[in-house]
Amino acid sequence: MPLPGRHVPGAGPGDGLGGFPSGGFAPAGPGPGIPARPTVPPIVPAAPPWQRLTVGEPGPEFEARPPVGPFAYDCPDTECDGWSTPQLTVRFASVRGAKHRYYRQPRQDAARAAVHEPTGSTVFAVADGVSSASHAELGAAEACRAAVRRMLSLLSRQPGPLDLREVAQHAAARLCELARRDTGGREPGPGEVADRYATTLVFGVAYPDSTGCAVDIGRIGDSGAWLLDLAGGTYRALFETKTGSDSTVVSNEVHPLPEVPDPLPYAGVRPVPGQAVLIGTDGFGDPLGDGDGPVGALFARNLGAAEPPSPPWLAHLLDFSKETFDDDRTLLALWPRSGAAAP
Repeated sequence: MPLPGRHVPGAGPGDGLGGFPSGGFAPAGPGPGIPARPTVPPIVPAAPPWQRLTVGEPGPEFEARPPVGPFAYDCPDTECDGWSTPQLTVRFASVRGAKHRYYRQPRQDAARAAVHEPTGSTVFAVADGVSSASHAELGAAEACRAAVRRMLSLLSRQPGPLDLREVAQHAAARLCELARRDTGGREPGPGEVADRYATTLVFGVAYPDSTGCAVDIGRIGDSGAWLLDLAGGTYRALFETKTGSDSTVVSNEVHPLPEVPDPLPYAGVRPVPGQAVLIGTDGFGDPLGDGDGPVGALFARNLGAAEPPSPPWLAHLLDFSKETFDDDRTLLALWPRSGAAAP
């Protein structure tokens, strides 16, 4: 059976190997009933890459170095996520700070969020591993995972308000379990657990109801939470802060997990459309201050846009360069949706 195509003019039957013309075959046109191949659109020039944002005097610029350590493979430089339920829009991002990028240390912040489908509730956790802990990155990640798993489990038993201190104790028990594995099964003391896995933790639940949603938040350590007024660009701290004219004098001493204070620091808020609940580590909270500076303006402008930013754009915002602020940064944001109703 002859191959499809047409003979190239000027090529004789004996000019090619095996009787094929040495000039080859020109492409055949479409056969009867076969549509012509569509025209390929021209290649559009790529958009210019995002340039790193600078706030005030920039910090040093350099190519990030790969992290080292037994758990570095599980700690990407940057991570982000986001989705919406009928009641809430959720975004979070976490980026490695300049100090850790330079000294080849893994990102020691973590964040997790999930929706409990039967109730429509959203659970979340943000953690900042204490830098003096030998495995701070694993402590932060495991505290978030344990808290989120526990809240989902408790919501399946009872949809009402959760005992947040019990959730914190569950996360602390997970850190103790990790330390027990390290010691070959011997029960470690609180100091041994802290030396390996100490971390802050801010976590909570957003419960939908007929008028919107109620958000309950618990805190261990010095990470923070804020209520942002999107129109006015003002931030109201939901816990005591290290800075701000309206805050009391607060010690810089951190009491992280596995310690669980009694009573557990708690904040409850009912955000409405036009507001956002923010949960962040001190890598975000320290440059934010009381929110009336350029960092506050940058985030108020972007978080208060007509639509919440995409997860990659939130990560890009968090990676701003500002002199002397070189810590990891993590931010989780919750926006109530207009016209939302409980499931």
